[in-house]
Amino acid sequence: MSFEEYAALARQLADHRRAGERDAAAESERRRDLYAAADYLHQRLTAQGQRLDQLGRAIGVDQPPTPETSAAPPDPWAPPIPPTAPGPSAPPASAASSPWAPPGSSVPPGSSVPPGSSAAPGPRDGDFAGAAGAPGRAGVGAYSELPAGQARLALPTAVSSAGVGLPTQRAAVVDPVVELELARRMADEADRHGQQAELLAQRPALLPTWSPLARAVAVYAACGAAGGVLMLTLVLASGIGLVDGFTLGAWICAGLPALAFFGGYLVLGRWGRPAMVAGTPPRYLPLGFAICFLLVPLGYCAYLVLFRALR
Repeated sequence: MSFEEYAALARQLADHRRAGERDAAAESERRRDLYAAADYLHQRLTAQGQRLDQLGRAIGVDQPPTPETSAAPPDPWAPPIPPTAPGPSAPPASAASSPWAPPGSSVPPGSSVPPGSSAAPGPRDGDFAGAAGAPGRAGVGAYSELPAGQARLALPTAVSSAGVGLPTQRAAVVDPVVELELARRMADEADRHGQQAELLAQRPALLPTWSPLARAVAVYAACGAAGGVLMLTLVLASGIGLVDGFTLGAWICAGLPALAFFGGYLVLGRWGRPAMVAGTPPRYLPLGFAICFLLVPLGYCAYLVLFRALR
């Protein structure tokens, strides 16, 4: 081989080396970006969990008990671990007492095993016996079992024309970029639903679409109307002699308006308060006092005017 051929081979090897270094640097950069994106999503989901806990405490939902020891998060880049086969069960008494049964085998009760032969457990009814259970494949053995440590390194067996090997199920390849994109979309959806839940939590259960002032006016007016109904009941009772005039005047001027005012105050505090609100919502006490202490006496005066007009 001439010097020029050696130089060309050296240049080709150097090009391959530089290409490998570039590929390794690009792969390292890709892994760093993936780890950064995974950390960002982890922090975002942690913040979402804390916000959901706050929403649950605000609406009175009991939180599930947190474990004392938190398990470490699984590594997203670790290869999938296939399920290990269950260990051999203990042999029954008949197999343990038989001198011809090898370790780990079972012999049905009442069966005779000749000397020099091994009693291997056969396929039961309904069990899959692998290649040995296939018709016309008497010489083919069943699947071989590997320990848990070697199961990860096992490669699928190639299928030949003679049918010597059987293919194993290949694990699905997970693309980290696709999984991170799906997680980001789910986090965006969770943010959208969380904002909707916060908007709903900032609305009271009583007349949620009304303004606080209109809600307070409606509540105090309804309580004053209820006081007016009680006032008419007292007037009718006074007409038949069950209530005297002083008691009727006291209830109309002070008792019923006070009951209506405190009833509206309690209703606004119980059903007019949002689940999540900064500070105490206004209850408009002067407005409620004026409505309740004016509505009941005005209703009594309107009743007197109507009664005299009809007479």
